[in-house]
Amino acid sequence: MNQDEFKKIISHAISQEVEAVTFYSAVSDRAKDVNIKRLFKDLAREEEKHKRTLEGYLAKGSEKIHFSESADYKVVDALPTPLLTPDIKPVDGLVIAIKKELEAMQMYTQLANASKDEAQKNIFLELASMERGHKSKLEDIYTNMAFSESW
Repeated sequence: MNQDEFKKIISHAISQEVEAVTFYSAVSDRAKDVNIKRLFKDLAREEEKHKRTLEGYLAKGSEKIHFSESADYKVVDALPTPLLTPDIKPVDGLVIAIKKELEAMQMYTQLANASKDEAQKNIFLELASMERGHKSKLEDIYTNMAFSESW
């Protein structure tokens, strides 16, 4: 993978992050539950940070940045993706968000696997790890909402 291809892929990843910001902002605007509104607003801010991180990669090249590894519990991977509607249930909004994080994680993993350059491969693996962290965080919230303990 040459530098032009690398820049093209990072530019595409930036557009994916912009799409995520738009999606999370729209869900936040449509949600009626205050906590869900806040959650999706926070996710939009985090995706905006990802966008800025990617823009930094684009500007500086392939410097290494290290992120902690997070687990992928695959809690909702097999569930169907609900439709985004104005009256979406909070738990369904979480499923959509988790699926979006899964798609981003898979995209970055595939890019890492396709990369011949070790520095570029590490960047994509780190980006996949960031998305896995978001997915894990959302899965924790989903598990607490969908399977709340009652006595």
